Amino acid sequence: MALPQPERRGPQVLNIGEVLAQLSDDFPTMTASKIRFLEEKGLINPKRTPAGYRQYAESDVERLRFVLALQRDQYLPLKVIKDYLDAIDRGERPENLPPGVSVSPRIVSDELAAELQGRARALSEEQLRTESGASVPLLQSLLSYGLISHVNGKFDEHALQVARACVQLESHGLEPRHLRPFQAAAEREFGLVERVVAPLTSRKDAASQSRAAEAAREISELCLSLHRALVQDRISRMDA
Repeated sequence: MALPQPERRGPQVLNIGEVLAQLSDDFPTMTASKIRFLEEKGLINPKRTPAGYRQYAESDVERLRFVLALQRDQYLPLKVIKDYLDAIDRGERPENLPPGVSVSPRIVSDELAAELQGRARALSEEQLRTESGASVPLLQSLLSYGLISHVNGKFDEHALQVARACVQLESHGLEPRHLRPFQAAAEREFGLVERVVAPLTSRKDAASQSRAAEAAREISELCLSLHRALVQDRISRMDA
């Protein structure tokens, strides 16, 4: 009589509710909408059934845990995290991973490693001009209109991003004086985010502060997606 053979099981397939259950202990504010948002940003890519239902593998859960840990613990923007994941997918090994996160072996460049480890950069005005390609008059205008600022003569990565964008916009005839509505809109959006997370920021425990920071990042990313969709909708009508 032949002995019964052990049942062979393929890789475990999870639905979005089961994924949330696995993440809930470490990331209690995680929602299904945020998982879908991270998929939209290209950070995960679950398989789909012929009917269109998402099927998550354990590797997708690990990838989500990786993304969320970098957001929560190192305050990295999604763009930087995606660059990190792309490096991993190429077979490199990022160093100094958050606790509990593991990836395939790889090596990242010194520049990317520095960025991913959240090291704050302090740029002189000359460095800012060199790295952004901005002229002296442009930087002076950006400062005068409050689009960038400095602390003791040093600029941060945000100032560098603004300067780079404004260099490109200047080539289209848009000067800093034209861009003041962006600053006003940013202040209004920040006020909106601030009001939403106020119940958490009013608490002084570390867990509440972490949840507030994570919620603020999620809301800001959603606001940017909404803004982009609204502008693209107007642009699409130009061809109608």
